[in-house]
Amino acid sequence: MFVERFKSKIVSHFSYFIGSKGDAVVVDPERNCSIYLKTAQRENMNIRYIFETHRHEDFVVGSRELAHLSGAEVYHGSWPDFTYGNVLRDNQEFRVGDVMVTAIHTPGHTPGCMSYIVADLESGYEAVLVCTGDALFVNDVGRTDFGGPDKRREWSESLFMSIVGRILPLGDHVILCPAHGSGSVCGSNIASREWSTLGIERLMNPVLRLSKEEFIEYKVNERHEYAPYFRLMEHYNIEGAPFLGAGQNCKAFSAEEFRSQMDSGAVILDVRSPSAFGGAHIPSSYNIPVDVLSFAGWFLPFDKPVLAVTNDVDDLEYVSKSLASIGYDNVVGYLGGGLSSWYSIGYPIESLRLVVFSQLKSWLDSGKEYFLLDVRSKDEYEEGHIKFAKNIYVGLLQERIKEIPKDLPIVVICGSGTRASIGASILLRNGYKRVYNFLGAMRSWKELGYPLSK
Repeated sequence: MFVERFKSKIVSHFSYFIGSKGDAVVVDPERNCSIYLKTAQRENMNIRYIFETHRHEDFVVGSRELAHLSGAEVYHGSWPDFTYGNVLRDNQEFRVGDVMVTAIHTPGHTPGCMSYIVADLESGYEAVLVCTGDALFVNDVGRTDFGGPDKRREWSESLFMSIVGRILPLGDHVILCPAHGSGSVCGSNIASREWSTLGIERLMNPVLRLSKEEFIEYKVNERHEYAPYFRLMEHYNIEGAPFLGAGQNCKAFSAEEFRSQMDSGAVILDVRSPSAFGGAHIPSSYNIPVDVLSFAGWFLPFDKPVLAVTNDVDDLEYVSKSLASIGYDNVVGYLGGGLSSWYSIGYPIESLRLVVFSQLKSWLDSGKEYFLLDVRSKDEYEEGHIKFAKNIYVGLLQERIKEIPKDLPIVVICGSGTRASIGASILLRNGYKRVYNFLGAMRSWKELGYPLSK
């Protein structure tokens, strides 16, 4: 039996290629289908089946295009009403070489969730691994809020029964293959460790140590954010997204061409580090650094061209492919020659003021009046924050912008300074002038032992 896992970093998504004796299946393929076709060719295998664990909310699934390119059949659960593929029966089996894949219904994250039990028949009929989608993660379980408040309790109870009644009984030896890892918005506390077994989760997963009633109450009261781009993902993953093909053609623009695109309505995405953005950037740019690129789904439009600014052209392939994986097929180009090609011919630049711990501490001790804006999640904020800091999650900042005063200096705070740079760029786009990004932020504040409010 051959197994290979692929990771789409932008949303920390895992997909799986599983094969035996010339045939293979793919579970939850990402939109960039070439990785599976290349693997099949390398391993002398043909992709026979494509299995989806559920309708994904946070990325575009590549099932339809992969089926078109490979001739494979697509299978998924009965909810919602997909316009493509085949609906599975509970316990339906598929023989692939010496591998047996059994689809089991494991509702809870959504009513149609399926998990896939994989047995290596060369060793016996017992399960070797299980692809659990968003039902069970390493150190966490899937969110249950996509059905709205009225369905939250019902879905949470279903998730508990799916995990306890159908997944865990497969055996402690079974390898866990979830659809997401740490950093995904589909769980609250997914561990950075990416491999686990059902036995490890039974022993160490804090959510699985709860009673049924405790589990349900925990899930009902859990807090998650719903990014605006999810709506398009839900549509695409029912109807099928446009085929990606070879991907986007990201053109190098001269400074003059870049400015012309801006004047025609293009949106500027600066993916450089917070310190680089702070030093100099093109006015009205969003700063969404490469390592937190999924936040683009909160702010970037789908109906306008997007232009990238980066110091490293090697980032461009990652940026264009990653944004395409969450539905952005409108990354049309980048500033060739970097920012220096812009300011060297006299085009305007803007700076974002940066502060570190010692400066902020002296300002606060001096009694000067500043507005502290904490853009972390509500849970992070309630675990401890700087006294008098106002909490507005960075994804909600644009719609709550009127709550931020314009007559005071604004210091934007997050865990390290990265999300704060996103928030600061939004403030600058909205006409705020005295804006500071607190680099090091809560990490340095805590490490130096200064008091926190709760």
